Amino acid sequence: MDTERYNLSERVGLVLKEKKMIVVTAESCTGGLLAASITDVPGSSAYFERGFVVYSDVAKQEDLGVKSQTLERFGAVSEQVACEMAEGALRHSHATVGVAITGIAGPTGGSKDKPIGTICFALVCLELSIKAVTMHFDGDRRSIRMQAVKFALESLSKNLVRS
Repeated sequence: MDTERYNLSERVGLVLKEKKMIVVTAESCTGGLLAASITDVPGSSAYFERGFVVYSDVAKQEDLGVKSQTLERFGAVSEQVACEMAEGALRHSHATVGVAITGIAGPTGGSKDKPIGTICFALVCLELSIKAVTMHFDGDRRSIRMQAVKFALESLSKNLVRS
């Protein structure tokens, strides 16, 4: 793992431990890279509960309870789906913080409205209202996925410090 991502993961872990919080991840386009980054830090079992990799719409529905109406209306790459993923991950775990990532890492799959590099994030916490944001990253598939994971880690760190 690169040093920047490791340092971000370590910072997230310190904040989670300090606040006595447990995180669960729900990932689509990053395929578990966020969970892997968090658990690369020794001792992460103190604050990481589990991760869901839900690449298909069916998996999002079956594993996390994402509504078919939400998928049909907004598409899998949407803040609405990211929110339902994060909420579903919390419901199906013993965690206190849920983070979700869904998007288009490429090299195919983009559209005019949602080009390659469109990534939607959601963070839900028992102490915070749900936060969702859409980002646009440039680069190849690997680069987009790494940028998404780093953004998620930075968001976790910043938002948990404020809670």
